[in-house]
Amino acid sequence: MADRPPIQYPFETVPEPGAAAAVLPGLWWLRMPLPFDLDHINLWLLEDGDGWTIVDSGLGNSATRALWERVIEGRLAGRPVHRVIVTHYHPDHVGNAAWLCARFGAPLWMTRAEFLTAHAVLHGAASFSAEASAALFRANGLGEQGVAQLRQRGDLYRKLVPDCPAEHRRLLHGQRLAIGAHEWEVIVGYGHAPEHASLHCRALNVLISGDMLLPKISTNVAVRPIDPGANPLGLFLQSIGGYRELDADVLVLPSHGVPFRGAHARVAALESHHAVRLDALQAACAAAPRSAADVLDVLFRRKLEANQIFFAMGEAIAHLHYLHAAGRVRREPGADGVMRYAAA
Repeated sequence: MADRPPIQYPFETVPEPGAAAAVLPGLWWLRMPLPFDLDHINLWLLEDGDGWTIVDSGLGNSATRALWERVIEGRLAGRPVHRVIVTHYHPDHVGNAAWLCARFGAPLWMTRAEFLTAHAVLHGAASFSAEASAALFRANGLGEQGVAQLRQRGDLYRKLVPDCPAEHRRLLHGQRLAIGAHEWEVIVGYGHAPEHASLHCRALNVLISGDMLLPKISTNVAVRPIDPGANPLGLFLQSIGGYRELDADVLVLPSHGVPFRGAHARVAALESHHAVRLDALQAACAAAPRSAADVLDVLFRRKLEANQIFFAMGEAIAHLHYLHAAGRVRREPGADGVMRYAAA
């Protein structure tokens, strides 16, 4: 008998928008559209006694809310929502949290750092602004044309997250939540977001991974102006390495893509992916000192649009910071105010 592939996809179809597909008894999969290249997000419904727990909420726009109305009338079947859990502050996850919490009188559950970051971004506080991003990217080599493209994004977050609850119930790493008949443990991960919460149910052998472990695409890991000297890639790789402590056959429910088994193999593939990119960057910096903007074409082979530059620059800086922290490149501040990286 042939060996099983390292990653298996047990579901042949995905749920239609506004519908719910059964994953396991008491656990349902929703799929909402996104108006980006990454065109969907997966949300999760957990039966919770006489009602429900919702994990992640989708964008806070009329299209997503119309689909939620179909879910409310259909799968929720008039039963109450006891809580809304949000894995992290990004708009496709938290966008509808305030609307759902108000609709059902349900509390929001998030880690403290994600909750506060959502409010900071919503109000342009603590360096979460287009100008702060422009200053960071200029200092890492992005020219004025690229900065102008960045400004074209506008205040995208506020468009997609019109409101955020003023209070929350705090999630902590290792915390155990009783949801229905099962216990779910909070696993906090770093690098993609400040304090991303995944949920693991040992009894069901299921991991709701959020954005920390995706089946086919690599999670965005970026330096942001609030912490311009950070090494988020180091934090991310350390975090996903922790998933090796889970059962090798754990069913992973990701925010993008489809559910899969083979978490250990996926972690190894992501580690290899980043190792290859880091080697390529180190070689480029050995040939000549490079800024983050100089190495975009090393990391990304396609033409980048305005929205993609925001993510790509943050990711390029993150990879260069990782190499610097590892002693594989050295920093060369330029007279033009641009940071470049050269052979160590």
